[in-house]
Parts: sequence; structure tokens; C-alpha cells
Amino acid sequence: MIAVLIIRLVSSAGVHTMLNYKTTAAAMALAVGIAGCTQQIDTRPTPNTQQPSPTGQGPYLGVNTVSDLAAEAVKSVVNIDTKTSVVMRNDPYRQGVPFGMFDEEPGLRKFEIAGTGTGVIIQQDGFILTNNHVVGKANGIRVTLNDKRVFNGKVVGRDSYTDLALVKIPATGLPVARLGSAKKLRPGDYAIAIGSPAGLSETVTLGIVSALGRTIGDIGEGGLVQTDAAINPGNSGGPLLNISGEVIGINTAIRKDYQNIGFAIPIDTANQIARQLINQGMVAHPYVGIMMQDLTEELNAALRMPAGSKGVVVAKVASGSPGDEAGLQTGDVITSVGGQSVTTAKEVQRIVKTHKPGDSISMTVSRNGQESTAKVTVGNYPAER
Repeated sequence: MIAVLIIRLVSSAGVHTMLNYKTTAAAMALAVGIAGCTQQIDTRPTPNTQQPSPTGQGPYLGVNTVSDLAAEAVKSVVNIDTKTSVVMRNDPYRQGVPFGMFDEEPGLRKFEIAGTGTGVIIQQDGFILTNNHVVGKANGIRVTLNDKRVFNGKVVGRDSYTDLALVKIPATGLPVARLGSAKKLRPGDYAIAIGSPAGLSETVTLGIVSALGRTIGDIGEGGLVQTDAAINPGNSGGPLLNISGEVIGINTAIRKDYQNIGFAIPIDTANQIARQLINQGMVAHPYVGIMMQDLTEELNAALRMPAGSKGVVVAKVASGSPGDEAGLQTGDVITSVGGQSVTTAKEVQRIVKTHKPGDSISMTVSRNGQESTAKVTVGNYPAER
């Protein structure tokens, strides 16, 4: 088993291409001759041409392309500072703790943790999209706009499943980010990140889309955009842009102990979640509460299944979850869900996602060589994880 270390990007505390046109005296004379000697030809390059690229995926890169895009996009990017009160139990002798830090109950001390993140304005009336882990359980949120105005923010919706949250500030007429789509991205496309790494607001970095469809730990389920644009703690909740200046993702995580391996939630997913939070105040995700592993020949032998058996092994069942209540146990082998045969965990997830909380779904399960059917009432993903 390979352990994957993830840092969610909360902080405590361009490439330029120039087209050079060269021509020989003979070629110039020929060109002038064809033009009837009545036209002078300017061979100087246009510094920031916005002609479409040959693939149609944004403009050619000019001298000022990235700086122009960043100057416009940063207007809708905000810095988010948080304060979270924490109470911890102290040692019985209270050694090394300053006088006055104790709560009313002996042995406890209270202090505040500061955090920094980023957000993107998605509505002119003060709705800001960020990561759920940026705001966490903060009891103080300060939002600083690009024009240096500062507002107290309030979390008006959160979705721990996708690690997204909505913050509202009392302001109107705000500049709104231009949202694009991640559906047509390709590895190698340019990517621009804007955020507040280490609290350094309005930091711009340039890279490319490194890969698509990533799952890292419990984040993404195969949908994250990987980028080598430098992102660090404090970039969380900030935008990842394409070369047209459109938001294509919300930066959310990096691989620990590696360089330039970052991940963003596709903006298509983020925008869908944001709209549900604005309109309904919550997002429902089908939840069964089991961890799964594809059945291999080695597991076949360990579980004493017939050679060549197909299915998905239940690796763990969350206590009190719908799977637990339906009687599923560690070591069970799921062979069908809703009448459809399954051979991979992804197939089980796909079928479950077609249902909504409250639906009943049947699972055919093999346990100790005996086959049975479990009736699972689909739940809603827990609000906190």
C-alpha cells in the first residue's frame, strides 16, 4: 500500500514568447515588387497579439499576455484571513504556560490559530468561492479585496465532500471572475495561478496543466486538474486560469515533499456546487459509508473465493453508516449493485451516484461462500469529515 501525503493549502500566519521575423534583402525586394512598389512592409512583431492559436485553445502568447490577464483577473481575487479559537488540555502542573491563558476549568488553555487563504468573487453582491478547509471552523473571517477594502466575512454554505465553501461579505458592485470550463483541457495547456501563498496576496505564477482526472487521498474522485504552476499553503481557494484569463479550477492541494505538483477542483464542479449552496444552502451527496478494494487473485485466495471470482471487496465499514445498518461487513465481496454486475470500486461508486439520499439500493454480497442480498438505504454524505 502506498501512502499519499497531501497538504491542503492553508497557511498559518511569465513565460514570454516573441515571434521574430527575419527576411533577406532579396525576399524583401521580391515582396515589394509584388506589391507594385507602392507599399512599405512593417516586419516588426506585434507585442501582444491576440490572434487565436492554431489549436483554437486561446491566443498566442505575446510579450504582455500573462501580465495583462493577471492584471484583470486579480480584481476578482480576495485574500482570506481567519482566526480559530482552540482549547487544549494543559499538563497538570501548568508548566511553561503564561499566566492568564487558562480557561475557567483548571487544566485547560485557550488560544487562537491564524490562517490565510484565497477566494474568488463569483457574484457582484458579495458571494466568494473558496475551499472548505480555508474557513474550517473559524470564528473570525476577514476578507481583503484587490482595492484594499476589508470586510468581515460569513460562511453561508459549505460542502466538505468537495472541499468547497461560500463566504458572503456585505458589498455590492464587485468585479466577478470570468468562469471557463475544464472539460476541454489538455495536458500541456498553459495554467496561471493567483493567490496568497504565505500571506503574500496577489501572487501570480505560470505553468501548464500537467494531467487530468487525478484522485489524491480522499479528494477528487478522479476529477482533479494537476498543474505545475507553483502553488503553496495560502493558495487554497484561489483561481487557476487558462491562457484566455478564464477560471478553470480552484486550487486545493499539493503533494508534500515534492515540487510543483498541485491540484485544482475543476471549475465546472465548483460552480455547480456553488449554485446549489446559493440556492439551497446545502449539497446532497449519496453516501453508503464503505471503503472498497478491487478483488485480485491474492484476495481471492485470502478470502477463499473460487478462482477467477469477480467483485469488489469491502475493506472497511463506517460505524453507523448506511452500509453498517444494512449489515455489510469487512471482507464481504460485492458482486452486483442495483442489478448490475460490478468488478471495480469505481463501478460501485458510479452506480451509487445515480441515486439520491433516501433511495433503496440492493447489493449482492458473497460472505464465506454464501451469497445474500443487502438492502442499503442511501444516506447523505456527513457534513464534517
